[in-house]
Amino acid sequence: MISVDEAVARITGAFTPVGVETVPISEAAGRATAADIVAQTSQPPSAVSSMDGYAVRAQDVPAPGATLSVIGSAPAGHPFAGKVGIGETVRIFTGSVVPGGADAIIIQEDAEASGERVTFREAAKPGRHIRAAGLDFKAGERLAMAGHRLSVRDLSLIAAGDVPQVKVRKRPRIHFAATGDELSRPGEPRKPGGIVASSGYGLAAMIERWGGEAVDLGIVPDTAEAVAGIADRSNGADLIVTMGGASVGDHDLVQTALGPKGFELDFWKIAMRPGKPLIFGRLAGTPLLGLPGNPVSTLVCAILFLRPAIAAMLGTEDRMPIVAGRLGKAVRENDARQDYLRARIETMDGELFATPFDIQDSSMLSVLARADGLIVRAPHAPAAQAGESVPVLLLE
Repeated sequence: MISVDEAVARITGAFTPVGVETVPISEAAGRATAADIVAQTSQPPSAVSSMDGYAVRAQDVPAPGATLSVIGSAPAGHPFAGKVGIGETVRIFTGSVVPGGADAIIIQEDAEASGERVTFREAAKPGRHIRAAGLDFKAGERLAMAGHRLSVRDLSLIAAGDVPQVKVRKRPRIHFAATGDELSRPGEPRKPGGIVASSGYGLAAMIERWGGEAVDLGIVPDTAEAVAGIADRSNGADLIVTMGGASVGDHDLVQTALGPKGFELDFWKIAMRPGKPLIFGRLAGTPLLGLPGNPVSTLVCAILFLRPAIAAMLGTEDRMPIVAGRLGKAVRENDARQDYLRARIETMDGELFATPFDIQDSSMLSVLARADGLIVRAPHAPAAQAGESVPVLLLE
């Protein structure tokens, strides 16, 4: 068996970034940038007012009581064409371009207008209530670097920079299949002794959330011919994922059935719990990740190994959300496998506490659904008492 860290390194090392496509920013949320995104304009492009009021020359209003002549108005989107001279002012509004000659704004609450004259109750200060050109960013400035997953906030920033479309990595195509005669879809007639296939729904959602394109190949029966057919149905895949068939039982056919189709094994078995029987290799040149069949093992292994594989294909950095927490109750010493204990997370007095569930059976999805995180227990970790510090992998 190999360690979790070695397995991650060998899996991610098998991938290079996928191809590039150009998409409008309206379709770019969650996509990984393939090149730096540079502002095409400054924001704001000109000095603008941050308040409704009057644009003045500060030297003309050195103290309360000054009176100036109103020579025009500058609503947002309609800049004043002239220039503010000695003893003059222009009515201005939030977002309006500051007219030439003016270097301060006096807010309307501090002004009293009478016809074409206005008297100010406050002195002007140079630069007050003015947003300088390029205050937010300047033309040519980098708004997002290559290898960045674009958030909804990024989209507004890029739009403000007058960038209508961006170069992003194509979504890696992940073909996945569940193996097992005992499986049926939700709502379908149950087979004798059978169970409902559940892992694929969570797996597909994870793939999409992490930036991939999930392609469901369905349920594959436990026959060599059927499992071998996965190879024929995976043209165009960047990664093939199987669920089940990774152990050593008589019906575990992934390795043996795919061998004649060009499967080459890299490694099998990881020193971890849940998820020991995991396969990684290449099927006719395409990477294949064989996840264990128990539902919790499937999803935990997807978090640990599939997520960084997708990040490698997108050219992004995968930062596993591991934080320090305190044990909510004591745990016993660990064996030779790295353990991932499903746990509830609470914050008390500003500290994060993680309490493992009593039952950690890898078939129990209800426990995983209620968990907020996974307590990471290193191989041979000694027994730990409540309150001791432990690493916690956040699930959300």
